[in-house]
Amino acid sequence: MSEDTQIRNNRLILLTIIGVPMMMILAATWLWYFVVNGDLDLVGSLGTANRGHLVQPPRQLDGFALAEDTGAVVKYADLPRKWTLVIANGGPDCDQACESTLYVTRQIHVAMGKEFNRIGRLYLSEIPVANTPLVVEQMSDQRPAPGSLSELLATEHRGLKALTLASGAYASLFPEQQQDATTWYLVDPLGWVMMSYNSEIHYKDVISDLKFLLKNSSE
Repeated sequence: MSEDTQIRNNRLILLTIIGVPMMMILAATWLWYFVVNGDLDLVGSLGTANRGHLVQPPRQLDGFALAEDTGAVVKYADLPRKWTLVIANGGPDCDQACESTLYVTRQIHVAMGKEFNRIGRLYLSEIPVANTPLVVEQMSDQRPAPGSLSELLATEHRGLKALTLASGAYASLFPEQQQDATTWYLVDPLGWVMMSYNSEIHYKDVISDLKFLLKNSSE
């Protein structure tokens, strides 16, 4: 093999080594551009194994004002970074659907076992907990209900975080919940509302989704 031929071969090898990764980067950039701009439904094209309903596009909690019952402003980004089960309540009180969702999400959380600490629970409403009547006489486990939502959360749902949404935020964040009062949500560690569930989805299917997400997440 002549020296010129060897040089050409070496150049071809070098171009291949450089060119293949560059083509992959350009292809990935092109694909991401069309997904972000809504021109390509990648999830719909590939199919998903999740049992919940994807929220498309996801909604960022920190795009809305959140506050403690005391009025202190809170940013979701300042809370511990966890996958969070969100109970959204758009009503003037906590009724059967509200209490049931609190109960179901608690049972799912407990059932996660060793992954328990990687998951959180959050109650969101435009009405502060202290001003929200509990209008059920019996809880989901057949025991008598306490006299107020504040007492219910303090005794039965320790560890759950309760925050108040700014007026008008609820309808924008949780439109699915307005159609089905049993709907609740899964929020990722960065604050994106990305999945919804309701009473028609078996709790074991929710656990399956959570285990898959935790397995493939560093958070």
